[in-house]
Amino acid sequence: MPDYMYLLESRLSPEQRAALERVQELARAQNLNAYLTGDAVRELISGRPIRNLDFTVEGNPQRIVRELEKGGARVTWESERLRQYELVFAGDADGSLSAARDDVYERPGAKPEYRFGGIMEDLRRRDFSINAIAISLNVQSRGLLLDPTNGLADLERQEVRTLSIHAFTNQPALLLRILRYVALTGCKMESRTQEWFELALNRGLDKNIAHGDAGQELRSLAHDENPVPALQQWEARGLLAAIHPQLQRRKPAYDRLNKLARVRMNYLAAGLRPRLQTAALTYILGRLKARECAAALRDMGFRSAEIDAIASLVPEAQKIVKMLKSAKTSLPRDAYFYLASVPAELLVFIEVQLPDPRALSKIRNYIQKWRPMRLALPVAELDAMGVPRGPKFDSILEHLFEKQLRGKARTPEDRTKALRELAGIKEAAEKKPPKKQKGKETQSAAASDATEAKAHHSPQASPHAQSGTDVDSTRAKPQKAKNASQKAHAKPHSAGKPRRR
Repeated sequence: MPDYMYLLESRLSPEQRAALERVQELARAQNLNAYLTGDAVRELISGRPIRNLDFTVEGNPQRIVRELEKGGARVTWESERLRQYELVFAGDADGSLSAARDDVYERPGAKPEYRFGGIMEDLRRRDFSINAIAISLNVQSRGLLLDPTNGLADLERQEVRTLSIHAFTNQPALLLRILRYVALTGCKMESRTQEWFELALNRGLDKNIAHGDAGQELRSLAHDENPVPALQQWEARGLLAAIHPQLQRRKPAYDRLNKLARVRMNYLAAGLRPRLQTAALTYILGRLKARECAAALRDMGFRSAEIDAIASLVPEAQKIVKMLKSAKTSLPRDAYFYLASVPAELLVFIEVQLPDPRALSKIRNYIQKWRPMRLALPVAELDAMGVPRGPKFDSILEHLFEKQLRGKARTPEDRTKALRELAGIKEAAEKKPPKKQKGKETQSAAASDATEAKAHHSPQASPHAQSGTDVDSTRAKPQKAKNASQKAHAKPHSAGKPRRR
């Protein structure tokens, strides 16, 4: 059996991994069983990038959510009735927490009764089998895969299958959702599901889609990498009218949405993660009149802050473009620090909506040159020079970055030299070797050899002589005896006296 936890953690971003560990920790502290469900499990198995972390808890997740908020998480949508919360975790990772429940329908099409219970009931009441898979995050069963509806087989066959013949009757908004999943995953509808889908359209169940449910589907669509394929599927089936009656005729701005997706990919490659939900909603509803757009969003359950953000997107982008064209951002340093304060999603929107050449030039310099340069500042090199971390350390890096923005200190040698100057570290002076004069090399060598020989034979050169020990006299006695012996043997052979026989 595959180790799903290892696969999951190896593919999560550091921010997502931190969110996963924090939810596990909080659930364990409150004695609640927690499971990873929904998109993350499906994307893990299918090999797609993991975008959202959806957690299901056996119990009320409210206390976990409040603890996450203390750590920097932001709740973007909540339903106390469903005990469901959508949020952005600390570190900018998207996800949700919800209570495990079962939806009980008295009859097909009636409003459901929510009964909170265990994870298996929660998985069986879901919309499609590919969303009814979970991974346990609990100590005793961590990494265990739960698949009561055989969703793995449907993923292998690349099919989307509903879990009930009454799925579209009970939840007409699934007509929108299944087309979104088909466009998102590249799957096709399972044969019986296709039949039930067509039957629901023939019966006019799309007219029964509640405004609030349509708003939830629209909000989910705006989170997709490119909502155009799903929107075109909705348009082909006449389902855009579920969002607004005039939208089927006026149609979303498909060209702008496609360009938005392309620019987003460039920002992701540069290490930025823009949140383009507001921009996507602007282009989906942009061809409606302002009053029609605001009324439709209110009817679909969007909050006032979300509606205001859509209405103010274009004016806010115009202010940024005006600043980028002004003298206040003429210097690279000023332009960099201003752009660093602007959310990435606004920069993407400007590239799509207001492509002024001067503004685009500075934005692209920021994305492609200045920001990578900033991220590559030589922190480790400054550490190695012995400069302690603190205000001075940060100031040195800031001044170096300003030099680099002006085109200086770009090479490693120049950068090191600039760091030393900014840190006040003087370079060690190099010692020059003595110059040798021609013609005197042989005499110098001979004089050196003579000096060494003299020092070797001199009694003062011996350490023993300096210490007062009479070593020479001790060594001299055997030498004298040897010389006397040689003389004694040499006397009979001395010249002038013939040898007697």
